[in-house]
Amino acid sequence: MKKGHFCSIALILLCACMASGCAETGNASTSENGQQTQEEEIVSLGLTPEFNYEVPVNLPNIIVDQVGYAVNSNKVAVFRGEILPDTYQLINMETEEVAYTGSVKEKGYNEATDENISYGDFTDFQVPGVYYLQAEMIGQSYPFVISDDPYAALFNTALKQFYYSRCGLTLSTEYAGAAAHNACHTKTAELKDDTTVQLDVSGGWHINENGTRSVTDGCRAVNNLLLAYELYGDSFTDETGIPESGNGIPDLMDEVKYEADWLLRMQDAASGAVYSSVSAIEDSGTSYRMYIDAVTMDATIQFAATMAKFSYLYQGFDREFATICLKAADRAYRYAGQYLNDVSPEEYFHAAAELYRATGAYQYRETVHQYLKGENEPDLDNDYIFWGSVVYLSTKQQVDVNLCETVITKLLADVEQISYDSKKSKYLTEGNKEQDNNCELLRKMVRLAVVDHIITNHEYMMVLENHLHYFLGRNALCISYLDDAGSRNYRSVDARLGIMKQIDHDAELIVLLSAIQDNLRTMEESERDE
Repeated sequence: MKKGHFCSIALILLCACMASGCAETGNASTSENGQQTQEEEIVSLGLTPEFNYEVPVNLPNIIVDQVGYAVNSNKVAVFRGEILPDTYQLINMETEEVAYTGSVKEKGYNEATDENISYGDFTDFQVPGVYYLQAEMIGQSYPFVISDDPYAALFNTALKQFYYSRCGLTLSTEYAGAAAHNACHTKTAELKDDTTVQLDVSGGWHINENGTRSVTDGCRAVNNLLLAYELYGDSFTDETGIPESGNGIPDLMDEVKYEADWLLRMQDAASGAVYSSVSAIEDSGTSYRMYIDAVTMDATIQFAATMAKFSYLYQGFDREFATICLKAADRAYRYAGQYLNDVSPEEYFHAAAELYRATGAYQYRETVHQYLKGENEPDLDNDYIFWGSVVYLSTKQQVDVNLCETVITKLLADVEQISYDSKKSKYLTEGNKEQDNNCELLRKMVRLAVVDHIITNHEYMMVLENHLHYFLGRNALCISYLDDAGSRNYRSVDARLGIMKQIDHDAELIVLLSAIQDNLRTMEESERDE
């Protein structure tokens, strides 16, 4: 509802009267006797009042994960306000009865969001159902569920985003529902630099609504998807509801193969170099033309690393196709090796590490060792150094123990800092005031998931869960950033905020979700054993 409605009407009438000549400034007017007189000029202050504004949205002061909490997990709600009651109630939405009463515990002033924060911990309540929290003076929270696995549907939704992003394929209603559409961008594409050269580069994943497909973005997504599969393979099933479901191969690997097929099409058959991207450009308003962007060293060397990683993990499902991918990776690596001045050392190291694990070849090992020995402390904040270091730690090939120790020490130190900074924050993450650093938080959670897999630290799992709670609405703006999740979803605030809409960040989200799914499954198995 707009405020100032009646005042606005009065002003409109006044302005209409002035416009019709009732109060013209600096002009002659006619007196009652028919003689013209000069009126005094009216001086404007230059202030234009604004009466047209939206009523601010009232956000709850009891903030929860708007999807829910696992039965056996930590359950914490955030309370904000200078004056708070001593207790709060957990209300069963079906019966409207009080199911639990807890204490509000003060945590202090949160400088990042300029508010006083307290907590309500209801971890010991473990009865499945749909609930909300309420407290005197500050009202109610959004509703949420408590169940054995509140994130199962969300996990499946995140995985299916890649199916929805498939290009060059008809998505049927059976598998895609409302996202179904006919095959798109199936035309033969032309090289931008030489339109006489035409290639079939259909397939792959869209990275935007214009149908653009990017080798580097695709490789980043594949790297994280394969990392999730390698760490938490049991979290991935063959029944997510895509055309390949039920073929005996985890649907995640089927999805990655769809992208790998396209990546192979982007490699120049003669040289081994890789074109960077393909996009659709409107032609005469009724049609479009497909253009392939030029070869780049980034696309070529990242292709080498990603295809080597995929070949290593896919060989158990289709050894012949895995071999094709490995040979393509080697050709791209060799091409990039001819132009090392134009190749990022970090990306070259990553590709060498992946190829070394896949082949055991001496030349790759030497490149890996040379790079690591030149770094006193590897910068694991860099994705390529991180990926290369992790694959070096996990290889069955011969390794330098001292180099491994250096990498592990740095990885543990980085993760300890992430954990400390997260727990220090009142919202239990390092989310900033504007809440525009979600991508940075996801990258940190990927690192935490890797270390948690290595050493299984309960505190690290709590940090991982707290970040998922944050993404699902337990934040100062009460926004759920994941598709079709939560009462106050990002779509109603700003459609650009969705994490799942960006394939590289959705892949990082899947690493986080698969770690949490694995932990929930482990707890369930432990309970059965007891």
